[in-house]
Amino acid sequence: MSPQPAGPAAPVLEARGLVKRFGGVTALGGVGFRLHAGEVHAICGENGAGKSTLLKLLAGVHPRGSYQGELLVDGRPVAFRSTRDAERAGIAIVHQELALFDDMSVAENLFLADLPRRRLGRIDWEAVLQRARALLADVGIALDPSARVGDLGVGQRQLVEIARALARSPRVLVLDEPTAALARHEVDALLGLVRRLRDAGVACAYVSHKLDEVFAIADRITVLRDGVAQGTEAAGATDASQVIARMVGRPIQELYRRRRAARGAVRLRVRGLTVARAPGLPPLLHDVDLEVAAGEVLGIGGLMGAGRSELLLHLAGHFGRRLAGEVELDGQRLPGGDARAAARAGLAWVTEDRKRLGLVPGQGVAFNLTLASLARLRRGPLVDEVAELEAARRIVESLRIKAASLGAQVGSLSGGNQQKVVLGKALLTAPRVLLLDEPTRGIDVGAKLEVYQLVDRLAGAGCAIVMVSSELPELLGMADRIVMLGAGRVGGTFDRAEATPERLLGAAMRHAGVAA
Repeated sequence: MSPQPAGPAAPVLEARGLVKRFGGVTALGGVGFRLHAGEVHAICGENGAGKSTLLKLLAGVHPRGSYQGELLVDGRPVAFRSTRDAERAGIAIVHQELALFDDMSVAENLFLADLPRRRLGRIDWEAVLQRARALLADVGIALDPSARVGDLGVGQRQLVEIARALARSPRVLVLDEPTAALARHEVDALLGLVRRLRDAGVACAYVSHKLDEVFAIADRITVLRDGVAQGTEAAGATDASQVIARMVGRPIQELYRRRRAARGAVRLRVRGLTVARAPGLPPLLHDVDLEVAAGEVLGIGGLMGAGRSELLLHLAGHFGRRLAGEVELDGQRLPGGDARAAARAGLAWVTEDRKRLGLVPGQGVAFNLTLASLARLRRGPLVDEVAELEAARRIVESLRIKAASLGAQVGSLSGGNQQKVVLGKALLTAPRVLLLDEPTRGIDVGAKLEVYQLVDRLAGAGCAIVMVSSELPELLGMADRIVMLGAGRVGGTFDRAEATPERLLGAAMRHAGVAA
């Protein structure tokens, strides 16, 4: 992709005084936004700040007439009635939820709306593959255009989605949380692609909760809070703490704030744990030893595929065949593969995949919160509905869950509030040991801060917490001790005072290349 001449002084895309309401709720309260050619402009804000609504206005999802204010392209007012109008103006959006067809090839997905045809209308498959190869090479994506999309990894699928948007040769590319489900090497590849697009003159609007990415890629940053722009600054003229303060409306002196208490009695003890996915298969976890005490946060780290989630799933009774080893909770031995026994013993598990495994999106907030604790809310053989609603109300107030009502569908909540519902569901079981698998994945920094405060409160009340995280700063900031896994084996265990990023990464890589 060869560099293009610098764009005109006028912004490629500009929003002026955008106001968007949904019933009595104001999603945008007069937002202005400018995007220039050859620029990456980051948009930051908490869940519910108005980011998605702004993107949908820019992309024509919400048509002209459904909002106040105006949009301009190259300094001229436009009236998008649909996404097609926005596409014709050179604007393409890549949503966080991918919209690819798994049973089709990469090439078919890229050109589905514009497949080249031969005479008599037959599809020219040779031309489809040629165009796909040329497009992928042009944007630096090394993929086989004939590969079935359903066989690709998440990161590769994300790149296909971006390539599909680029097939229309847009002047403006809008990326909504493009790295939310990507591994580190996939993130690096995507950021490299965005840089190449910027150098070629494409204007990119980049929405992300991950401030390290924002500062690695953005030229300018606009912060939204409660539907109002809090200002736009050059990325080099601000820092993460200032951006966070604008996002949450208060200064953040220290994101990870833990009150260190005396270590209590050991609650959960694991000895020599070896686990296979199923009988007859090789082990995924090998001879794992760990323990966590009352009032302690034990961090679990490691590279992708290290066995972190599998460990928590097995402890909760949801995964694997135990080949060797013991698991005890307060001296009571827990069998493998028995989730009910684990729950009865006082163990609660919070999944990393809240949408697929943690929530029933079509049901209400109260339904989801009390789903795991109905046995505690019975009056005889029936659930006490008054007690159920009161329990849900207490959790909503305690965790400050933002929902229209207890009956509001949980799928309509922001990501941060959905995560609070998943946590609240676990807390209503009154756990003695809480297993948290990536509890802050996909939520904004304000919601992260509330999760950290909750973890601190629970540990202070004597709960033993095991917390898996792929973010080293989070492990270093929140954990009292850290166990690093590599290839299903313990690579090292570190007290907080001796843990450094270098030592943790070294431990994570200690068993790299060891056969399972």
